Amino acid sequence: MSQTATEPSATRRPDAATLLGRVAPLVFLLVLMFVFSVLEPRFLSELNLFNVMRQISITGLIALGMTFVILTGGIDLSVGSVVALAGLVAGALNKGSSANSLSLDDTVAAGYPLIVSVGAAALVGLGAGLVQGVAITTLDVPPFVVTLGGLSAFRGAALLYSGGGPISSFDDTYRFWGQGKIGPMPVPVIVFLGFALLCHIVLRHTRYGRHVYAVGGNAEAARLSGLNVRALTLSVYVIVGLFAGIAGFVLSSRLNSAEAVAGLGYELTVIASVVIGGTSLFGGIGSVAGTVVGAILIGVLINGLVLMNVSPYVQQIIIGVIIVLAVAFDRFVKGRRRR
Repeated sequence: MSQTATEPSATRRPDAATLLGRVAPLVFLLVLMFVFSVLEPRFLSELNLFNVMRQISITGLIALGMTFVILTGGIDLSVGSVVALAGLVAGALNKGSSANSLSLDDTVAAGYPLIVSVGAAALVGLGAGLVQGVAITTLDVPPFVVTLGGLSAFRGAALLYSGGGPISSFDDTYRFWGQGKIGPMPVPVIVFLGFALLCHIVLRHTRYGRHVYAVGGNAEAARLSGLNVRALTLSVYVIVGLFAGIAGFVLSSRLNSAEAVAGLGYELTVIASVVIGGTSLFGGIGSVAGTVVGAILIGVLINGLVLMNVSPYVQQIIIGVIIVLAVAFDRFVKGRRRR
């Protein structure tokens, strides 16, 4: 009798591996910040910390959307290319012309209002996510293959649209969203944290969020329980596309320039942020809070290495090794849970 009564509490009590998996990213972040603060006194300056947050706000936005995708067991390798295409479309509408800054065309056209540029960037992202989501769910092509093709196709579309050159020199209202501040806080950071809160609420406190976790945990069981797995899978690619589109606008605003080569390598940084934050590449496990910590961790790591004059090539090696270790740790934790 007493044995039966104690079984539920025993099953609810997380083991050491599970607890370590939850707190490891935050602990590693704090240790990393302590090490860099000792090795480089400039690291903890207010200017540098805000600079770190401003840097991670772009990839952090995309990582929020990628969290939805990876929670379902999917992947999206095209986000960097979508960022470039969306930024170019938004910038062209602000300028009133798609002629790049290197063009000999000196025609001056009236630009469109900010809301049109933002809406267009979002629509580009939504469209890219929709196309890829349909290919994945309707044609049954693996997400890796579809989004790898999207990585090339959307980059080519960006190059074609811009003629290979940048579109730059936007108006003050446009630049505010990438360069402005509200009090001491940079606007891109506010945008990132605002969307992070929204995504947290959606995933943790709505039926849709529970369904996303269910699909990632066991897609067949979710289907048998009555969930529309295809529609849910399609929706997460639309979501990550939307965030990539918004990130494209914010990036072009921050740089005061939209380029076809923008966002190169973003897919690696974004996936690293999500996985390091504790979201399982196999789906069903993860959180927005973990993704935020993972994004900050990557930003702190890169910033600290830059301050210490570490080669950017070495930085890429370190990030790649961290991804492998994070996935290996994830497999270890999942193996312990099955015992």
